[in-house]
Amino acid sequence: MTAAVEARARAEFDAEIRQETTPLTAEERQRALSEFDIVVPTLGDQFDAGSFAGVPVPRCKLLANFGVGFNHIDITAAKASGIAVSNTPGAVTDATADIAMTLMLMTARRAGEGERLVRSGQWQGWHPTQMLGVHLTGKHVGIVGFGRIGEAIARRCHFGFGMSVSYLARSDKSPGFPVVRAERLMALAAAVDVLVLAVPGGAETRHLIDKAVLEAMRPSSLLINIARGEVVDEAALIAALEAGTLAGAGLDVYEFEPKVPEALSSMEQVTLLPHLGTATEEVRSDMGHLALDNVAAFLARKPLLSPV
Repeated sequence: MTAAVEARARAEFDAEIRQETTPLTAEERQRALSEFDIVVPTLGDQFDAGSFAGVPVPRCKLLANFGVGFNHIDITAAKASGIAVSNTPGAVTDATADIAMTLMLMTARRAGEGERLVRSGQWQGWHPTQMLGVHLTGKHVGIVGFGRIGEAIARRCHFGFGMSVSYLARSDKSPGFPVVRAERLMALAAAVDVLVLAVPGGAETRHLIDKAVLEAMRPSSLLINIARGEVVDEAALIAALEAGTLAGAGLDVYEFEPKVPEALSSMEQVTLLPHLGTATEEVRSDMGHLALDNVAAFLARKPLLSPV
């Protein structure tokens, strides 16, 4: 937690704050469910069905998740054990959309490659055809998932870069600026210059971007993932990049995070970030405060602010 959130947690609650940043082990998850009234987990803490099965009568009655995504929690199993779940939507929207734009610009303009060149001492100076990239202004972007984050990305693309925006969602959206809803993922992938993933993780979206979708994309197009790593079939992505059927990719998340395949690390046309989506002091504090707001509401027997 940030200093502000940790201070509030200690002031308002009888809180034990774990100092390690590694995910909770199976034993730690069972201790959490057995010994605490409320647990504030985050995305690495896999509260799967086995975690709940191992504690038939849990003391814990709320998992106040620190993060908007909750695919690391088996919601059905939690509720069957009498445990409510909340998350932190809203607080993460703009920061995550900003990282999507960062990845788009870095990948299109070869910024990571350029920085490595300068740091290496091998840069020989400007010339007219040096490191030519892709001009994003006026291009066509496709956004898979059009919730808060997807809409925030679209807004930046439209107003900031004059891009045409298409999206894939379960229903029509009216964000207040021109967007076109795609009927199918394959058609969207084939039509756009940049495909941005902004869907939740989980079984429904695992390997949503597979070999067939990647083959449908143009050889000049870019894939940007700020969703969850498992949304993309990483092996298929590597194959597409190696074959040149995809121009580049910008990734903030990975299928087997924190492991990143050497094949991706060695590709200059790939931008790799260490899951920075919400990594600002203000946003992480906002997330923490919302998690604690849910804790406070729960203890006061009031409705959760953001129940799952």
